[in-house]
Amino acid sequence: MTNEERIQHWIDLSKEDLRTGKTLLRGRHYLYVGFMCHQTIEKIFKAYYAKQKEDTPPYTHKLIFLAHKSELYDLLSEEQKDLINVLDPLNIEARYPEYKSAIAKTLNHAKCVELLEQTKILWQWTVEAILSTK
Repeated sequence: MTNEERIQHWIDLSKEDLRTGKTLLRGRHYLYVGFMCHQTIEKIFKAYYAKQKEDTPPYTHKLIFLAHKSELYDLLSEEQKDLINVLDPLNIEARYPEYKSAIAKTLNHAKCVELLEQTKILWQWTVEAILSTK
């Protein structure tokens, strides 16, 4: 796989995760909307990493780590940093039963609509950053 194919692969996966999050919202599966928002940003950050480093992204789910490793973190606004801080734990907490009920209580329809919108904005911003990077 060429690096351009790798980048496109991560972009395509992240775009599908964003669509999946929207579908889950319609079905009122709020816990998994948060999880898919996390997945969307994780994968678009991996696309950015592949673009910047011309290498396979690290095997991690940590958004803050990926942002730092790809040298994206310092380009993020405070609002974007706040979003990744909110999304970062949703990957683990959505997977393990002992965390599910606690996190499910924080996610309702309005919160998930907001998360999806913020995720879409960060996703678009990151795609533009990928496309503008030489």
